[in-house]
Amino acid sequence: MPSEQKRPLPRIVKFYIRHVLIGYGIAAAFVAMLLYFDVVRLWSLISNSDVGLLAVFLLWFFNGIVFSGAQFSVALLLDADSDDDDGRGGEAVPQLAPISVARR
Repeated sequence: MPSEQKRPLPRIVKFYIRHVLIGYGIAAAFVAMLLYFDVVRLWSLISNSDVGLLAVFLLWFFNGIVFSGAQFSVALLLDADSDDDDGRGGEAVPQLAPISVARR
């Protein structure tokens, strides 16, 4: 059997993983601020519950899905703008020029 070579990940996969991790980091900071500032007495509710750690994990996990999706989409849209360096603004229609038409 031939030895399998490790193929590097495509650029878009690396891009996606990086921005999903950034989104989950933002979600962790968001949940920490929710708990620190005791928004709607969330810290009091979690600290007095026997399933508080599960609640914090689920809050972080589902906020991470939202924040990582938003982070990836914004980063993708901003990256698409940086590739346009010809200054034409993404013009897909060629320039129109008038032509003469013979009359009958």
